[in-house]
Amino acid sequence: MTMDTILGGNYADPAFHAQGLYIGGAWLPGTGIPVINPANANTLAEVPDASAADALRAVDAADAAAANWRTTPARQRAEILHRWFQLVTEHADELAHLISLENGKALQDARGEVAYAAEFFRWYAEEAVRIPGEFRHAPSGANHILVDHEPIGVAVLITPWNFPAAMATRKIGPALAAGCTVILKPASETPLTAYALARLGAEAGVPPGVVNVLTTTQPAVITNAMLADPRVRKLSFTGSTAVGRLLLAEAAKTVVSCAMELGGNAAFLVFDDADLEAALDGAMIAKMRNAGEACTAANRFYVQSGIHDAFVAGLTKRMAALKIGPGTDEQTQVGPMISSAAVTKIDRLVSNAVAQGARLHTGGAPLPGDGYFYPPTVLDNVPLDAGIAHVEIFGPVAPVYRFDTEETVIRMANNTEYGLAAYVYSGDLTRALRVGKGIESGMIAINRGLMSDPAAPFGGVKQSGLGREGGVTGILEFMEPKYFAVDF
Repeated sequence: MTMDTILGGNYADPAFHAQGLYIGGAWLPGTGIPVINPANANTLAEVPDASAADALRAVDAADAAAANWRTTPARQRAEILHRWFQLVTEHADELAHLISLENGKALQDARGEVAYAAEFFRWYAEEAVRIPGEFRHAPSGANHILVDHEPIGVAVLITPWNFPAAMATRKIGPALAAGCTVILKPASETPLTAYALARLGAEAGVPPGVVNVLTTTQPAVITNAMLADPRVRKLSFTGSTAVGRLLLAEAAKTVVSCAMELGGNAAFLVFDDADLEAALDGAMIAKMRNAGEACTAANRFYVQSGIHDAFVAGLTKRMAALKIGPGTDEQTQVGPMISSAAVTKIDRLVSNAVAQGARLHTGGAPLPGDGYFYPPTVLDNVPLDAGIAHVEIFGPVAPVYRFDTEETVIRMANNTEYGLAAYVYSGDLTRALRVGKGIESGMIAINRGLMSDPAAPFGGVKQSGLGREGGVTGILEFMEPKYFAVDF
């Protein structure tokens, strides 16, 4: 089936995006992976289950397209990315509906994701024509130093289910801007959005083979096959720390460059001098964006004693008032979790915390029915050694802990193997910055509940990953510096 036969359809229709694997600009039909609507457990469509042989065909296609794409003028690459941005924007409502169907997130969140996702194409359309170089004198005076940046090569991109559009564009945008060709492996829970983006990319003018998309139930098998191929030179992965460690070990066998955006356990700090209403506003954004299914989600709320009780009461009132329902319902504020296993995990963490002495203020039990729903939940008096304090919740649960001193809360915030994101609320900006510097995290939001921005470097420290996505540094993840010693 050629691209020409399926352009211009209904982008909100799941079946429209179940045409097959996308390799070399063609659709290779197949089935094997049911895509489930988490709001009712119904099957939306089936997509192909790629094999290792399919993965190597995708590497063949990416490699065949690589030479022409890397020598395509930067301005031309930029114009294609900008056109892709325009097409995503034009189809924003349809894409948001598609995301709500396969992921479950509320439409308001899905619309926000589509807008955020599109911005990565616009940002990297602008960065494609600003790839830096360097020229200077050698300190010895013997020669001149010239540094250029070249595309790193074929890149394998692995994305999670929680932001099926944004995680894809945050990787594809800089890779294509740098001159790399890519193979995208989206999560099997939410593959339809990835195929929709590929279709829009073709319409924008992305040449065949520059972007390829594979879905599979055997991620380790096909990823290992691609990493073993010497033509693959980059792996960009977003997902759990446990899987990231395995991929790093596999990539080490062929010395493949890796960018890893891994797990988080974000602390949300509220000092007594914070504006309570502003802190509650920020808490709702930081906790409930995508119903808590985000690596940057506030996972541990540390609130100073003087404001603690008022914060818990205010947060409980706001969380209890949220409307739960299918993501596609315009009135829904909290959609379903991605799977029944996700609900089971959340419920286990909450139940164990309550058994250890935590107080439950609202929520606290899965909702009945066919969908995978868990209500917004607030706990306080949570023991510091409870499992919920050390595990990424990935759900609409807010555990609140009391603290007294700045030094104590910094130690509490750093008591985790993760270091992706943290939030600080204080009326004293000097203190907020001081505390932010003391927290071991790649990103700090001060008096804000949202930090993600295509123009900013996204990434963590410790077990939260390697490298950065977004910002002016994101494109360099897909480039190698080449040094020339020049005598003239």
